[in-house]
Amino acid sequence: MGTDAAIASAIAERVEQRLPDHVLLAPVQAVGYSPHHAHFGCLSLDLAGYMEVIKGLCRSLAAMGFRRVLLLNGHGGNDVPCRAALCEMKVELPELKVVLASYWALAAEAFGQIRMSPPGGMNHACEMETSVMLALHPEQVHMERARDDGPLTRAGGETPPSAIHRVPDMLRPAPYFMVRNFDETTESGTVGAPSHASAEKGVLFLDAAVDASCVLVKAFAAGELDLAKS
Repeated sequence: MGTDAAIASAIAERVEQRLPDHVLLAPVQAVGYSPHHAHFGCLSLDLAGYMEVIKGLCRSLAAMGFRRVLLLNGHGGNDVPCRAALCEMKVELPELKVVLASYWALAAEAFGQIRMSPPGGMNHACEMETSVMLALHPEQVHMERARDDGPLTRAGGETPPSAIHRVPDMLRPAPYFMVRNFDETTESGTVGAPSHASAEKGVLFLDAAVDASCVLVKAFAAGELDLAKS
């Protein structure tokens, strides 16, 4: 139940260790926006409530004198409310620069080289997340219970060209937006192929995410993301 927080924390801690002069790490926000997981049991904030959490954190950091805030996201459900909160914060505190980044998007190219599953194999409790948890907290992973599930499995393990937009994958976002609850696409809660997971691969995924996050931090700190300076 704590996978997203555990992975995001591990990446952020390693980024701070590598770049102590650039980063001051804030505590992980372990409860996010997750109503789509309600069928399987999951704590969740309401959309507006989660937006207020993000805005409140940004306000408090700004009040302490911070002018650059990086939100490193580890949960897909947080993306929409975080983007909306950042839009409102830009109006309220236009001088505060806030960047939102999901670690899998930052490291997408490297993840694509590490993965062994076909498109659809990496989405939730999948090859990547299971591998990283095997590397970080192997005592919490029970591979004997893991099962491939979701649209990829229903397609027979392959993604036919006609079904590409119906097989969700974190490295291949769909060109459209549609809200689905997880029990509509999976029986077990898994969307992807944890059968491909290994602790060795988890180390590679983790290192790739840290590398990519460090690149973003350095660019953000140097003002390279500022349009006025580009």
